[in-house]
Amino acid sequence: MTARDNKGQSGVPQQLPLGVSLRDDATFANFFQSPDDGNRQVVGLLQEFASGENPEPVIYLWGEPGSGVTHLLQSVCQVAERAGRSFQYLPLGDMEDSDPEMILEGLDHLDLVCIDDLERAENDARWQTALFHLYNRLKDSGRQLLVGARKSPNGLDLQLADLRSRLQWALVFQLHPLSDADKLAALRQRSRLRGFDLPEDVAQYILHRAPRDTRALFACLEQLDQASLQAQRKITIPFVKQVLHI
Repeated sequence: MTARDNKGQSGVPQQLPLGVSLRDDATFANFFQSPDDGNRQVVGLLQEFASGENPEPVIYLWGEPGSGVTHLLQSVCQVAERAGRSFQYLPLGDMEDSDPEMILEGLDHLDLVCIDDLERAENDARWQTALFHLYNRLKDSGRQLLVGARKSPNGLDLQLADLRSRLQWALVFQLHPLSDADKLAALRQRSRLRGFDLPEDVAQYILHRAPRDTRALFACLEQLDQASLQAQRKITIPFVKQVLHI
């Protein structure tokens, strides 16, 4: 089966407990790394962390939307699963109306917990308190915690000073956003991984007319791939105009 034959499965979510899912295409192989950015060291460390080879107790990733924080957190979970480790991925943006104590109960028995969208706990005393206690339970039981957010630990508006101090103890990395040249290369790399070649002029057209963050750009690429398969047409600029209305 070729990559393109199998690509239809790439967007199918993998079900996890608590109704949370991982995207199959959120992998380290799909994460674009420019030779000039500072993300390569982070990716290598996270791969070791995910498999359990690196015993670091807490890692904190932060970066602006589209920088790849969520992608890397889910990539870590994919590797952890293949390594036979127990884990849970929790995007707080999907759980703000839930009872935090109920959601976080028992997670300290897992090998790895990945908390995404931590900034959503700002101005929410319930979530801050529950996350503080989870942090302590994971530390006491020798488990690992990976945190993702749009802000650094110092930049978070947290009323619970104890939680802020715990997060400041973590190994902290900022993910650097891609330049336009990197986004162009990332689009073309992602298309090849999906089993087709995106011409440079088409990639340029998408980059300058679609939303600029990488998550939105990759969503456009997926939409185009699905449409081209259904229509049995190559992805050209006229086809992009027709499908994306840009």
